[in-house]
Amino acid sequence: MKINVAFVCTGNSCRSQMAEGWARYLAGDIFEIYSAGTHPTSEVNPNAVVAMREAGVDISGHYPKLLNDIPSEIDVLITMGCGVECPYLPNKYKEDWGLDDPVGKPIEEFRRVRDIIKEKVVELAKKQRL
Repeated sequence: MKINVAFVCTGNSCRSQMAEGWARYLAGDIFEIYSAGTHPTSEVNPNAVVAMREAGVDISGHYPKLLNDIPSEIDVLITMGCGVECPYLPNKYKEDWGLDDPVGKPIEEFRRVRDIIKEKVVELAKKQRL
């Protein structure tokens, strides 16, 4: 049985979308992956799509989702560092990754955040595979 993992931030337009993409790409064999935002934007940030495409991961089909769009019980909840509190989203394990939002910044910042998220997803998968 796969582990339900949800990546949550405010807009679900960038960090949580990149995390969802990396998790599907790197750990789709052990994770059932979701992402959502407390206040979702209308689209995934185009720079996030470009940065992930450069790394070989296609998130162009992703779209921002509400917390109500994901399962009500999550095994692993990852917040992205925007102070998002989800007391109404039950979970067995929670981490806050403390990532700055690259929205409104140059593409280089998206690439930097993308690479940090990749490392964190790899570490999360290693922990869960133990």
